[in-house]
Amino acid sequence: MPDSTLADTVVERLVAAYAAAADPVAADAMRAYMKDVAPFLGLKTPVRRALSRTVEAGLPRPSEADCTAVALRCWKLPAREYHYFAVDYLRRHVRRCSSGFLPVTRHLVTAVPWWDTVDLLAAHVVGTLVAADPALTAEMDRWSADDDKWLVRTALLHQLRFKERTDAERLFGYCLRQSGHPDFFVRKAIGWALREYAKTDPDAVRDFVAREGGRFAPLSVREALRNIGA
Repeated sequence: MPDSTLADTVVERLVAAYAAAADPVAADAMRAYMKDVAPFLGLKTPVRRALSRTVEAGLPRPSEADCTAVALRCWKLPAREYHYFAVDYLRRHVRRCSSGFLPVTRHLVTAVPWWDTVDLLAAHVVGTLVAADPALTAEMDRWSADDDKWLVRTALLHQLRFKERTDAERLFGYCLRQSGHPDFFVRKAIGWALREYAKTDPDAVRDFVAREGGRFAPLSVREALRNIGA
């Protein structure tokens, strides 16, 4: 974790602002909804984001080292809202980061993992890094075959916002590679990734499912074709 005066300030402000607004009753409900992945403070999204704006008010834009320090320090805090802050912070500032930031995202994806942080990191942070440096696709290839289901899900979803820039061959290849995966979150990600690409090229997705659909779980096929039909 790099030294960062900016991260020191951000985290100090963050903990003070969030803790003061904690709602224990809401926190219990949130923790139950998220299957006890982490404790919660009970901050609803509009409240949390308003507090986050006060935390960042008047502060300079971060460097890559600052982004790393903020994210890793937030991830070491137990309450899930601190992780949400880190994800939002990275979404705003990821273009200040180089391809060397990808290992940080790998840690965030695999530490205290659940869909609420993984999906946003995949589409808005990992995807942005890969778009800026296509050489990172080699790492996505490795993630797509990893034993960690959250890395697999990230690889499947990192092109969600690419639209016409989607590497369809790679997307279809990842889906086929994990077509027999037993986990719900991977099967759902396959369908979601295909459904999103179908907004750009419905014929390609329809043809792919018609040709290979027997290899996929019904959930994946159903999600892929939801908006375009068989």
